[in-house]
Amino acid sequence: MIFDKLKKLDIVFDSPEVDSPPVFSSGDVVSGRVVLDLSGESRIESLKLHAEGFAKVHWTESRSAGSSTAYTQNYSDEVEYLNRREVLLQADNGEITTLPAGRHEFPFSFQLPEETLVTSFEGKHGSIRYWVKVKLHRPWATVKKIKKEFTVIEPIDINTPALLAPQAGTKDKMARAWYRNFGQVSVTAKIDRKGYTPGEVIPVFAEFDNSTSRSVVPKAYITQTQTFIARGTMKQKRSVVGTLSGDIVGARSRETWHGRAIKIPPVGPSILQCRIIKVEYMLKVCVDVPGTSKLCLELPLVIGTIPLHPFGSRTSSVSSQYSVNLEWLRMAIPEQPEPPPDYSSVVTEEEAEQRNNAVVPPPAEDLSGILERPLMAFVQEFRFRPPPVYCEIDPNPQPLNIRPRCMTC
Repeated sequence: MIFDKLKKLDIVFDSPEVDSPPVFSSGDVVSGRVVLDLSGESRIESLKLHAEGFAKVHWTESRSAGSSTAYTQNYSDEVEYLNRREVLLQADNGEITTLPAGRHEFPFSFQLPEETLVTSFEGKHGSIRYWVKVKLHRPWATVKKIKKEFTVIEPIDINTPALLAPQAGTKDKMARAWYRNFGQVSVTAKIDRKGYTPGEVIPVFAEFDNSTSRSVVPKAYITQTQTFIARGTMKQKRSVVGTLSGDIVGARSRETWHGRAIKIPPVGPSILQCRIIKVEYMLKVCVDVPGTSKLCLELPLVIGTIPLHPFGSRTSSVSSQYSVNLEWLRMAIPEQPEPPPDYSSVVTEEEAEQRNNAVVPPPAEDLSGILERPLMAFVQEFRFRPPPVYCEIDPNPQPLNIRPRCMTC
């Protein structure tokens, strides 16, 4: 039979490293070859290639229409980023092509769109995927198909004014239980910039002023929020990817963090340019106040792919930029890491109520200026698995000269 003569149909991408999957960004050329291995002479109608890229979201929610009536509401949407077709083998006059037994290779090459693509992503309610699909048509035989995905990572250079700007804030709260006030708790925090890359340490400068009659416990968290949007409704998945615990602050006392270190684990970069999927990060500096809800100060983070240039230089070589960044892809997780808390334990009651009534947010600030090319190979550590647990506390914080009350300058 003709079908039995097909021993192998495969797609092989050109990659600079044999053992590493290829990684691309917008404007790059994707090349490779389709391998056809035949055990005997075979007749071929056509061999066609189709490259596609989509962001897709989907989830369902149960609705009640009465005491005894219920139905399921489906939410889905998609955005197309890539659609390329190429004929690898087909006679011009429509006749059948006969190939002898053996191995046959058909090269292919196409350019990704110049406009900014979106980084590959796998989430609970959606994904961003790119793939090449090949179809082999033969007379009197079923169509043979094969599909192979490739990775797209859009570079985010943190060496831009918007991402190098310090982030700071102050928040306070009155500790109450029923009708009784126990005093006020305030937190002031600052980090030196907004943009970081995985593997970097964030020095947290903070001051905790406890004017209550009870002890409080300061903590810091790095949180990830995945947002999926469809039909004017959004679904979110939040998780804690990094934690930092401080010392107890006694009643009517004050505690200062002189650059306490919290390390960013090997998570995926921020996704800010997709209409239906977003991945955002936040540094939350919180205080557990006994008898009342948690006090949390949020400082936004952007997780990039191009690390901070040495001495702020914008002229360092591309190879040096990426050689530094590849180190976070090889980082080992501690053998016995302390599991991070559930996200529900690090939000305040007000935040929980606001997010339960959340609607689709307005379009985010245009950050297209922070995306730059070219991008060298990255190993896609963040796909097909949830963010790793991580906890790091600096056991020997280094004292720095910092004014105790002013955290915004």
